Amino acid sequence: MTIRSIRIAGIICVLLLGIGARAQSTGRHENAIRVDINGLRSDRGQVLCALFSSAADFPKEADQALAHAKSTILDGHATCEFINIPSGTYAVSVFHDENSNGKLDTKFFGIPREGVGASNNAKGHFGPPKFDAAAFQHSEGTTALKISINYL
Repeated sequence: MTIRSIRIAGIICVLLLGIGARAQSTGRHENAIRVDINGLRSDRGQVLCALFSSAADFPKEADQALAHAKSTILDGHATCEFINIPSGTYAVSVFHDENSNGKLDTKFFGIPREGVGASNNAKGHFGPPKFDAAAFQHSEGTTALKISINYL
């Protein structure tokens, strides 16, 4: 091997390592909860997601959630991801913030004007779903969830 071919091989190795590191940093995260949301009636606004670890504030007190995520909408679909989440029992609430005001807009008696959803596609009876109905187990790695948005 000549010095020139060794240099070229070295440059190629450096480039490949850089590409691999970049792909790893933008790829899926370890210990993550990935939520795929469908059934959105438009691509307007954003989807806001909240991760809860107990029933205490689920789902009404999103500011008390363990973690928050938001997503843009494309073709009636959105994805929220919570990273570095330890193993445990959790529930997720989501809503379609159509006017991007950062809050769930409601009608008379607190009925949502915007689409809502929860993990396990749990639904409430005369109110939001209960934590136990939406609860799921997360362990190391990535937990994938699918939530369908409901408009009331």
